[in-house]
Order: sequence, then C-alpha cells, then structure tokens
Amino acid sequence: MADDFTGVTLNAVVAADREALARVVDARGAVGPDDPALAPWLDEPRDKLRGRAAMLLRPRTVGEVAAILAHCHRRRLPVVPVSGGTGLVGGQVAVADGLPDPVLLSLDRMDRIRTIAPDDNCLIAEAGVTLETVQQAAAGAGRLFPLAMASQGSCRIGGNLATNAGGVQVLHYGNARDLVLGVEAVLADGSVHHGLRRLRKDNMGYDLKGLLVGSEGTLGIITAAVLKLFPAPGETVTAMLAVPAPTAALALLHDLRARLGDAFTAFELIAAQGPAFIAAQHPDWRDPLAARPAWRVLVEATGPAADGALAERVEAAFAAALDAGLAHDGVVATSEAQRQALWWLRETIPEANRRTGAVSSHDISVPLSRIPRFIDEAAAALAAIAPALRYNCFGHMGDGNLHYNAFPPEGAATADWRHLGPAVTEAVHGVALALGGSLAAEHGIGRIKREALAATLDPAKLAAMRAIKAALDPHGILNPGAVLSPG
Repeated sequence: MADDFTGVTLNAVVAADREALARVVDARGAVGPDDPALAPWLDEPRDKLRGRAAMLLRPRTVGEVAAILAHCHRRRLPVVPVSGGTGLVGGQVAVADGLPDPVLLSLDRMDRIRTIAPDDNCLIAEAGVTLETVQQAAAGAGRLFPLAMASQGSCRIGGNLATNAGGVQVLHYGNARDLVLGVEAVLADGSVHHGLRRLRKDNMGYDLKGLLVGSEGTLGIITAAVLKLFPAPGETVTAMLAVPAPTAALALLHDLRARLGDAFTAFELIAAQGPAFIAAQHPDWRDPLAARPAWRVLVEATGPAADGALAERVEAAFAAALDAGLAHDGVVATSEAQRQALWWLRETIPEANRRTGAVSSHDISVPLSRIPRFIDEAAAALAAIAPALRYNCFGHMGDGNLHYNAFPPEGAATADWRHLGPAVTEAVHGVALALGGSLAAEHGIGRIKREALAATLDPAKLAAMRAIKAALDPHGILNPGAVLSPG
C-alpha cells in the first residue's frame, strides 16, 4: 500500500530478508513467524487488538539495531518496535492496515545500566532496562529516579520515553521528557544519533532528543538514555483524605501546594467506583477510610531530612483542610507497610477495571480549573447515551490528567454494551476538547487514537508532523500505522 509521506510502497518480508536479518543477531535474537514463541509478542494488554509479524528480532547492541534498520530501510520493510508491552493505545502491535506484516523489534536484551554518575545526578540506561531496575539503580547510588507507575516492574525505559510516560509524580517532577538529558537513537536509515550528553544546558541546534521522546517509535528507535536523578527523600508522608466533591479536591490541591511547596509530590483523585470494584474482587481487602466516600484523594509529600518536621507540616495542613470543610475524613500512613497499602489501592484500580470490563476507556487532560466541570459534563454526556452506564474516574489530578472509563450496569455483560463504546468515546473526548483539553494525556496515540488525532489536531501541527516524519523516515518504515494514518 502507498505510504502517506512519499508515495513509496512498503515491501513484504520474504525468506531472503528473514535470513539476512537473522544473521545480524545471535540464535536467541531471531524468532520466525511459525515459532510459538512469537505469539506472546502479538498480544495487547486489554485484548483490543491482535498483532501480526513476519518475524521478531531481539538485538543486543546499538550496532545490531543499526544493521537491522539499514536493511529494512534499503528494502523498504516495515518495522514495529516493541517494549514492555504495557501500552494501552496499540502502538506496539501491527494490525490489518493493508500493510505487509512487519519486523517486530524488541530491545529487551539491551538491558544494561551503562553508567551511574551521582556527581552529575544522572545515569545512562539502555532501552530494555525496566523502570523498576532504573529506580533501584538510582536508590543504590543514594538518588531518586522519580518516574513511577503501576507497571514499573515490566515496562521498559525505551517504551516509557517513546510514549512520554507520565505516572504519579508528574505534579513535581514532570513527564518522562522532563527527566531526560540525552538519548542514543537509531534513525530509519540505520544511522546512529550519539546524543548521550549529560548537559543540563545545551543549545547546539534543534532538540532532537525532545522530538524522539514521545514519537512512539515513528521517527527513530531510542536505544539508550541519560536519565536525570534527584536527591533521595529522607522523609515521606502519605495520606488518604475523603473529600466532599471534585471542587473541594481542587481547592485542597491548591491549599496543599501553597502550604507544602516543593515537598508536595503526588495528588491522586479517586472516585468511589474504583474502590468498589476492588472490594468486589478482593473480599478480604479493607478500605482505609471507614465509610467509603464518593471522592477521595491520595496525597504524598517528601522532604530531605528524616526529622519529623515534614510530618508536622503535613498534619497541620490536613487539620486546616478539615476545618475548612475541604476534607471530612482521612488517614496518614505511619509505616512503610501502611504507605504501600494506600498506594496499592490506587495502583490496583486499572487491574480492577480490566477485570470488570470497560465499555470504553479514556486518558484525557484538561486545565486544572476545569476538572470539576469535566467530571460533571462527562457524567451528563454518559447519562444521555445510557443512564445505566457507570463511570470510574481516577488519576493524576495534580497535573490535570484523569482516566475516565465507562462500564455496564452491575451484573451486565460488557459484550452486550460495548456497541456504545464509540459514542461514549466521542462524547468524553468532545467534553475534554471543548474545555481546552487533550484526548491523549500520558498513553500516547498509538493506533487506537490516530483517527481521532487526525480529526481534532490543529491542521498546522498535523502538517508539521507529517513533514517531520517524511524527513526522518522517508520510506515510512518505522511503526507504520501508529500516530499518523497510512496513505
């Protein structure tokens, strides 16, 4: 099929290509199309898509990645990069776009921490290193790498950067793009961008790093990155507070930020439906709040010294919130086990959603001031489609990012309601966009959201994206069908 950028045609991977590509890697590094070991690489976490592949390649070095892409560029063969497989928008699976089955490229064997440099407050990690391993390496050096999310034991740094992942500490530290000093990447023609610089200030030309981070493997393959490290906290205070409404949660957010300043690192909003799903699936679980509130927030603050001063400031802030009516119940973790239990609640909600079965799921962001309005208007839009639908709203209120998922009535089969999914998605996205928001906050575009992107994105930006894609990947071989539609 003609590619959208230059009119060229992507070729099928034939036996000669498979043989040539397999010679680039060792015996463990090539998996053929008929090998049962290929099947797990074609899965998508929520079973919305099933991938296709001509073969899987698992290189060990940047030189092997360069050789693979050089061959595929020369032969105009499609390449789909695969990381930890935890992405939720189909960016890591090739589907029936009228395109040939691609070469899957996994960097899971490029899993070394190359350098830890505490004096530069950074480390260099290869793309296949899991996020949790990076966190542990930083901790071992007396530092903190703050990117954190529920999938950190299996998601990999390459995928985190390719999707500009967010997580639970964006409020203080920013998205993945904000945590990178430099990248090493292989471009579509096999040339290597040697950008592993540790500099905090570097104005030597265009910011190729910033372009590659968040490009979802469509402009180049990130093989390693220089990641920023921060001082390890000496004291951490974690609490869960019941709030009367999202408007009170917003007021509480601003009040805590004013009182705690840079110590304030996380603020997660949780509607009652999430804990209800958890309670149904985990009968032995006990809610940390005595009476399950309609809304709650999970709050965390960190400080440099373990002297109890931060805990006193946080407790004073919470007391003021209770007096002002911004909260009406709460619990403060007094041990690491209690802290982990509070975070377990938040991090288990996505799995509870998956087990329940959503009609549709959404990852949106809106300006902070409009979060309560979004919640009200999205609920009204949902009720207009089908009053019996339930919604579960939760997420990173501190940075304006909410996950808003629709579910069938209790006891009903999701399959019987899934036909409403497109209408629900259109309505939820419509509310977010009308409020100046985004329909892709931290999970990217992938394949699932690409048509919505094309329909809603500013035309000038869309044209610029196509021009950049054509310049860096003239044959359209890198992750074709992701982010931008094929021709």
